Formats: sequence, C-alpha cells, structure tokens
Amino acid sequence: MIDVNSLPVGGSEQFTAVYAVGDIHGRLDLLDRMEALIASDITQHQPIHPLICYLGDYIDRGPQSAQVIDRLSGDFTDGIDRVFLKGNHEDRMLDFLDDPAKNGPSWLKFGGREALESYGLTVSEQPEESEWAYLREALRDALPPEHHSFLTALDLGFRWRDYLFVHAGLDPERPTTAQMPHDLMWIREPFLSSDHDWGFRVVHGHVIVDEPVFRADRIGIDTGAYQSGCLTCLVVTEDGLRLLQTQP
Repeated sequence: MIDVNSLPVGGSEQFTAVYAVGDIHGRLDLLDRMEALIASDITQHQPIHPLICYLGDYIDRGPQSAQVIDRLSGDFTDGIDRVFLKGNHEDRMLDFLDDPAKNGPSWLKFGGREALESYGLTVSEQPEESEWAYLREALRDALPPEHHSFLTALDLGFRWRDYLFVHAGLDPERPTTAQMPHDLMWIREPFLSSDHDWGFRVVHGHVIVDEPVFRADRIGIDTGAYQSGCLTCLVVTEDGLRLLQTQP
C-alpha cells in the first residue's frame, strides 16, 4: 500500500506552474508538437519555475514507442524540471519482461505489438507459447539500457499544492494513506463516477474522453492522442487552469 500524501513533491512549493501531459502512446510527432507548444507558452507567460509532468502511457498503440522513450529518457537542454509517471502500459511491458508467457497475450492485444515492432522486432499474428520467451529475450536485447532505466524509475504520482497527478486515479473506498499502487496506474471504476472529497484535485489520463473532463474532484485529460491526433496538456498555475492541445 501507499500513502499518496507522502508521494514525491520534489520541492514542489517552488514550482509556479505545472504542465501535465496526457497519454502519448507512441506518437512522437505529437510529443514534439506538444513540447513546442509548452515552450511557446512558457515564453509567453514566463512562469518563474515551471515543471512538466508526464502522466504515463508513453508506449503501445502508436507506431513510435521506442522513439518516444528515447526522447523522454534523453537529456533536455531547456532547463525545465520534469517528472515522469508510470502508466498501466509501462507496467504491462515490465510485466511482460518478468513473465512473457503469462503477460504477453494481453499486452499484445492492447498495443504491445506496435511497441515491439518499434524496437525492430517481428511478431507473428498469433504467437505460439514457445515464442514468448524468444520475444522477451529479443526485447531485452533491443532495449537500450537508458530505456530500461527510465521505465523502472517512473514515479507513481506527484503532489503539487492542491493537486495530485497520477496516471489513472485513486480508490475512493480506501483512505489516501492506504492506496494500492496498482490502482494509481489501472483503476477506472469506482474512481470515475465517485465525487469523493480527497482534499486535493486528481489530474489523470488513462480513460479516453472526447474533451477533457473537469469535475470538482478530478480532471481527466486523455484525449486518445494515438487515434485522434489530439494530445492534451493541462496547465495548472497560481492563476488558474488552461489547456494546450495539438490539433488533428
């Protein structure tokens, strides 16, 4: 279990604006466009100390999972602080590396095929049981050490003032001091329909919506970028909220 009140804040009080980026899912083109939008917004509004928080699901479904991880795990030269959260798709990929026969079929069904292909691997239409161990070893060989380090170091959440940033959400049937790590990456219901007062507002991705959802207890910003072409960033500042979005 995890106490979300003790999640890393990284000296969060010094930050004056947080840019929360939704699910990228292998769309390097949209990530590049969003980075440009954020840079332009920072130039225009000049927050004293901005931070970019990526909400997870960098891989799967889109065609460039490896390229997205390569970009995010590399060195940034703009001097902006960044926090990278762990999504359920990164969790699923790491599970595949631990137990390919058990976790491979479900990962493939939800975008793992595209991720494997982005690392240069060929995946048969219906892999036989004997193929899963081979695919795991092939991915291990293809995965640069920097990518593996990035994936295994992802945070589960980030606290900033009256906001909690996570990939999926929280379980309203549990206290904030006893949340399950799995739920922060995977939960849908009962979180989505709950109006629980957490004492903070939860900013999350994970569940695709046509337009960002603003509720008293939560803000959902996964606009299905891999298929819609619309990647969303929520800008949270001392003066309020606004959105940056790539256009299809």
